[in-house]
Amino acid sequence: MIRADVAVAACADLFRGDGEIVASPMGYIPALGARLARLTFEPDLLLSDGEAYLLDADGTLEGWQPFRKVLDTVVPRGKRHVVMGANQIDRHGNQNISAIGEHAQPKRQLLGVRGGPGNTVNHRTSYWVPRHSTRIFVDQVDVVSGVGYERGAGQRFHDVYRVVSNLGVIDFGGADHAPRLLSVHPGVTVDEVVSATSFELDVSGTAETRTPTDEELRLIDSLDPKSLRDKEVPS
Repeated sequence: MIRADVAVAACADLFRGDGEIVASPMGYIPALGARLARLTFEPDLLLSDGEAYLLDADGTLEGWQPFRKVLDTVVPRGKRHVVMGANQIDRHGNQNISAIGEHAQPKRQLLGVRGGPGNTVNHRTSYWVPRHSTRIFVDQVDVVSGVGYERGAGQRFHDVYRVVSNLGVIDFGGADHAPRLLSVHPGVTVDEVVSATSFELDVSGTAETRTPTDEELRLIDSLDPKSLRDKEVPS
């Protein structure tokens, strides 16, 4: 089984049960996952071009939704599921896309917090990490861009759902939102993920990530005929 196909299916499963909400996947494989979900088990999922239009899974225009309306009616009411990237994620579910090192004088300046705070406080948020390593999965992020459970307690729609990486799937569903290794992708061992993660993972219930069905593989190939997904996640 090609690792990238498993990652696409895992990203599709992020949206399972979401129903008629706006999906905002950031990144190529999360976008493929959202489109796959729309074509299979979540036909009511709303896919956005990120600006003003709603699209079907094939990219055909099916609606108009100005970004200001999204900010007014969708974002603050839990009606969106965003999948963001991360330069760092810590054991509390905090995300950093702003800077590496001390904030006053960082070693590396990144994007800034961007929409991280608003996303994580106002609706469900997941993360996609194409290269799982201890540099990304750290004990404490240098700058909090996306708000984890340490700071998000009490916020009505705060929901850091899952992290999909090239190695497996993590959530924060343990005691006091402790991180759990839900699954490892086929060919990956639990020890590999543990050694590539700086914080402790609950591995008591770790399973193997499901593989795509034959129909899902056909759809993935049709959505990505040039196999660009394999460049992001080599097997």
